[in-house]
Amino acid sequence: MGFISTIIIGFIIGMLAKFLHPGKENMGFIVTTILGIAGSFVAALIGQAVGLYQPNEPAGWVASTLAAVLLLVLHARFMKK
Repeated sequence: MGFISTIIIGFIIGMLAKFLHPGKENMGFIVTTILGIAGSFVAALIGQAVGLYQPNEPAGWVASTLAAVLLLVLHARFMKK
């Protein structure tokens, strides 16, 4: 059940990030899910670095969504045509 819940939560966080970030991202279901999972991972790393989270503690919804938005901004900046 952990793998399936990771996919579902990752998709929700990815959708929230795409909603909060202005612009047109042509991302499908899989890339949106990867964006949300990566956002959660980055939020947990940053949270552990500043002492907000303990090791093996997941990041919260808000932190995960903000990190996913940050990843979208970085993607838009470095992948401009």
